[in-house]
Amino acid sequence: MPVFYKEEINSTTHLGIWHITEEEAFFKKRVPQHRDVTHAHKRLQHLAGRFLLKFLVPDFPSEQIKIADTKKPFLADEAYHFSISHCADYAAAIVSSDHRVGIDIELPSAKVAKVRRKFISDAEEQALQPGGIETLTQLWSAKEAVFKWYGEGQIDFKQHIQLKNYLREGKGLSCYFAKTDTYADIHIELIQPLCLSYVCTPVQ
Repeated sequence: MPVFYKEEINSTTHLGIWHITEEEAFFKKRVPQHRDVTHAHKRLQHLAGRFLLKFLVPDFPSEQIKIADTKKPFLADEAYHFSISHCADYAAAIVSSDHRVGIDIELPSAKVAKVRRKFISDAEEQALQPGGIETLTQLWSAKEAVFKWYGEGQIDFKQHIQLKNYLREGKGLSCYFAKTDTYADIHIELIQPLCLSYVCTPVQ
């Protein structure tokens, strides 16, 4: 099976990345489709992400997934907190029974340079000194992970998600989330060819 990456973050929190090589029928036999997706590849990504949830946590109740107005998938009883991301032929997921989570994967792309000023503040430019496309993509991915971790939408990436400094020899970022006046660490990592970011905080 094409498990591209797998990590046990703690005893209750699991993360995985799946390299999608299967046909749609493989996933449809195993998980339900929760919304209409007309684009064939996006539908494949959608199904692969939900399959990955059950791969990581076999008793995950995928048939109970609901979609919020913000398009965030969730379980009404919050038996598990989870987040899914898709990029090209990859799907990523993070699942936890007692941590609030958000995940994002990206392929480095020159497109991110064109929107640099829309998501990176002057203070972040000075503190983080983002240079190449890979670093810019990683910072975009980090902010996407925070956006998914929050899950309630209406976020200004530049104003509300403020990256302060690198942690753990470049494998983490300190983030001030102005929307709720809280701090959260973002794990960041380049797992070729992907930029991976995730946030994992205890449920209050």
